[in-house]
Amino acid sequence: MDFHVHCFPDELAEKAIPALAKCAGIPARLNGTIDDIKKSMKQAKINKSVVLSIATKPTQTEKINNWAAEIQDDSIIAFGSIHPDYEGWKEEIWRIKELGLKGIKLHPDYQQFFVDEERMFPIYELAFSLDLIILFHAGVDIGLPAPFHCTPDRLLKVVKAFPQGKIVAAHMGGYRYWDEVEEKLVGENLYFDTSYSLGWLDEAQAKRIMENHGFGKILFATDSPWCDQAEEILKIKSLNLGYEAEKAILGGNAEKLLGIRNNYLENLTKYNEGVVL
Repeated sequence: MDFHVHCFPDELAEKAIPALAKCAGIPARLNGTIDDIKKSMKQAKINKSVVLSIATKPTQTEKINNWAAEIQDDSIIAFGSIHPDYEGWKEEIWRIKELGLKGIKLHPDYQQFFVDEERMFPIYELAFSLDLIILFHAGVDIGLPAPFHCTPDRLLKVVKAFPQGKIVAAHMGGYRYWDEVEEKLVGENLYFDTSYSLGWLDEAQAKRIMENHGFGKILFATDSPWCDQAEEILKIKSLNLGYEAEKAILGGNAEKLLGIRNNYLENLTKYNEGVVL
């Protein structure tokens, strides 16, 4: 399972992907549509992907959540989004739950808030009380200037304030902040996803972070369309973590976090053939 991909409605993807690629200075590997991610998943033998969308303006919030609910099917799991300046955030978080979405994606840099701001805590509290996952963009965003709004020291304050919260820090806890991730977040009660990190993070440090944090709290993720799904699977396997660790990272941890029935025994043959659950 790929826990971190980005897609857009077809008419928006045609404009959004080139604009984002130019801003970040990196080429897109896919065109940003649901059809294209499904083709990629088939080629990479990935059976589920989590689509993450971001409300960059308060007025986008409801529309994004409606679209997230519409695209869900047997292979696509979608998270909703909340803009912190959206006045109806309480009702919308309840609606996210009612729509059957498993979590919320927040991007503190795009949405202009620091992750540990007190004004955000009621939003976190309600989301966690409804058993929703919150996935944060963490660390540097290569398409945006400093200051960066979700650094390990700030995120640690949230983790400590919500010890029962289901928190995922993207980009192995904080893109380009990996020394600080090791110092402040490793071993804490949150998940790291591997999106847009393997290949930039030194392999020895990547393996050390995973081992010390616990293989049970690492989620395979690609940040597609910015990374290729099949290539990212090979990067995980190149770390030589062992069968059980690979099995957990490539699917088991995500299934447990999302509350999806654990089906490893039924899918063992598929796994051995390279299918990422």
